[in-house]
Amino acid sequence: MAREKRGIVLKSTRELEFMRAANVQTAEVLDLMCKAVAPGVTTWDLDQIARREVKARGIKSAFLGYHGFPAMLCASVNEEIVHGIPNQRRVLKEGDIVSLDFGTFVDGYCGDTARTVGVGKIHPEAQRLLDVTSECLERAIKVCRADQRLSDIAIAVQTFAEDNGFSVVRDFVGHGIGTAMHEDPQVPNYYDGPRPRMKPGLVIAIEPMINMGTHEVEVLTDGWTAVTRDRKLSAHFEHSIGITDGDPIVLSRL
Repeated sequence: MAREKRGIVLKSTRELEFMRAANVQTAEVLDLMCKAVAPGVTTWDLDQIARREVKARGIKSAFLGYHGFPAMLCASVNEEIVHGIPNQRRVLKEGDIVSLDFGTFVDGYCGDTARTVGVGKIHPEAQRLLDVTSECLERAIKVCRADQRLSDIAIAVQTFAEDNGFSVVRDFVGHGIGTAMHEDPQVPNYYDGPRPRMKPGLVIAIEPMINMGTHEVEVLTDGWTAVTRDRKLSAHFEHSIGITDGDPIVLSRL
């Protein structure tokens, strides 16, 4: 999704508390959707869980209507990387993988998190893709410390992904987050040169998108769904992270 240019805004300790609260609710709803993934479930069914929970909790979807996006959930199946639109006709099958990306606003602050899950029993190589992508995120989080560079995140992700024979998507990157879903700075998952050092109060969404084949991307005719050019599998994991004077705070981790 498009990034809004607002400049880097460092958050206070109090604002980090608000962002933690927003991300907990977001992660709780995402967890419900992930647990509902099964053969025969449609991506539309998963979006309905999101709609039900957003209404019940009295919070606001970050995705619905954003630049015209028509759903509360991005549900991207198999070769779809990101921004898949939930559809009543998209029935999940045994062996599929599905990436679920979800965001909400709570008291004016945004939570954003994503996870890829298998549908029933999946191929061992698909499971390895999920495991490597999840580990890419964990390795990125470990370098989220004041005075480390944003490009250190890219190095951590790209090195582990490529060492395991996978590729890193270049067309979509992580981002700052706060009172807007997309703030500065950009947070690439691939190294493109030194980037600014992180400072306490910075909050970023790190979201490695890792492909089984080429890193190249196509966007389908719906104008949203991004797929791998070679139609091989892709996985996506995301956490929102608060930078402090010490260890990072994984705001969206339950």
